[in-house]
Amino acid sequence: MATDSEPTIHELFDLSGKVALITGGTGWLGTSLSRALAEAGAAVVISSRDTSRAGDAAANLPTPGTATHHGVALDHTNPESIASGFAAAVEAAGQVDILINNGLEPIGHDLTDCSFEEFHRHQINTAGYFELVRKLRDHVVERNASGTAILLGSMYGQVASYPDAYQGIAMASPAAYHAHKGGVIHLTRHLAAYYAGDQVRVNCLSPGPFPNVEKAHPEQVRRLSDKLPMKRMGLPHELKGALILLASDAGSYITGQNITVDGGWTAW
Repeated sequence: MATDSEPTIHELFDLSGKVALITGGTGWLGTSLSRALAEAGAAVVISSRDTSRAGDAAANLPTPGTATHHGVALDHTNPESIASGFAAAVEAAGQVDILINNGLEPIGHDLTDCSFEEFHRHQINTAGYFELVRKLRDHVVERNASGTAILLGSMYGQVASYPDAYQGIAMASPAAYHAHKGGVIHLTRHLAAYYAGDQVRVNCLSPGPFPNVEKAHPEQVRRLSDKLPMKRMGLPHELKGALILLASDAGSYITGQNITVDGGWTAW
């Protein structure tokens, strides 16, 4: 039986009074993730390499309460830009409580033609995720506050892709991408163990197949769907619930975990 001191489910998922910084908040998945944070009551700071694009995206977010949204320039592959972008987010919103590492510099070559330099370059995404979480940790410790970081992983950080899903219609899922996402999942565990004492929770959200269906090859979508227990691709809004669980007090005892939202792909 609930007591007067037990928070309600609405209170647990409420992000009112919190500030969330999300990288890559203007993209296919990032747009829905940013909207979820705003709908839950958070003030959202969207970062992009393009300041005007970030500002436009922030201006289009809902404001169910009194929160104000902002856009800042931040390139998570550049340490100077990480420092200046995080500082700009704090200056604009007053603080940062929640970090969503969603940005990704893509790679256009698979294991057949990816150069050493391209593979090496792709791993800078992992370094950017690490540096941003460390910035959040230092920021909340300085404020004597608490924080939560959510890193975007992938089902492809856990399992290999099926070659026949891509054969003849698209390049294979890039090996460098698999290495990055696998690294992100384990980085999550490592940071969670070390930062728990600093009141910082670190978790990973791993999408399964969420292609932009307007750009994806129809045959590839069909092949991927055939491999899935649910027999369809994911829709961006289907990540919103898991995101808010990890970002809010509803997940206050969850850290070091990887939540996979993949239509059952990794259940086989």
